[in-house]
Amino acid sequence: MTRAGERLHRTRRPEAGFTLLEVLLATLLMTVILAALATVTAQWLPNWNRGIARVQRAERLATGLDRIVADLSVAEQMTVNGDAKAPLFDGAELSVTFLRTALGPSARPGLEFIRLIEKADAQGLALVRERAPFQPMPTDGQIRFLDQVVLIRAPFRVSFAYAGPDRIWQPTWQGQTQLPDRIRITVRDGANGQVLAVSAAVLPHINAPAECARAKNPMTCVAGVKPPKGQKEEPQL
Repeated sequence: MTRAGERLHRTRRPEAGFTLLEVLLATLLMTVILAALATVTAQWLPNWNRGIARVQRAERLATGLDRIVADLSVAEQMTVNGDAKAPLFDGAELSVTFLRTALGPSARPGLEFIRLIEKADAQGLALVRERAPFQPMPTDGQIRFLDQVVLIRAPFRVSFAYAGPDRIWQPTWQGQTQLPDRIRITVRDGANGQVLAVSAAVLPHINAPAECARAKNPMTCVAGVKPPKGQKEEPQL
């Protein structure tokens, strides 16, 4: 071999690249990293999903309670016909029926029947809002409710209580001459019965008959006290 060939042989370098061992080590390292990420994700993702579900339930509960409070606060002191003695307000522990001004962009002017009632469906117990347009009807007539909307669903359960001027809470309010002064909305966890801090109380804006606005002594009219014999209740001017 000539000297020029020897110099060329000594200066020739091996081609760049990875050996089989390096490729195997890199693959093994990538497998370990992916396994670690999968383990962390498997532990973290369920907690994330549960947290999102709790937030969504809390938001739905808050929205439902806002709707209940808004409805009850504007309950009207109205009867179903001219001969009825008491306003339409049928309050029980798990349901309440009353009249309010029609609500909604497509609603006709006037009043509507509203019923908040607990019902069971395929997904469990739920508090449902039902409505029906108002029309004069017999005192013992049946209201045909429409437009059922679920406000609050299990695991939450809602119950109602009612108090008059004496501030004593009662589980029912039926056949009274005026609306309750206060309506308590109690929200419980259906699993353990614990009362939640989101429970609230509503003060209806109207709790006296319309004719009391024209009476000379509105407080006497609201209290249901009749004037002394021979004295007539004169309207205010």
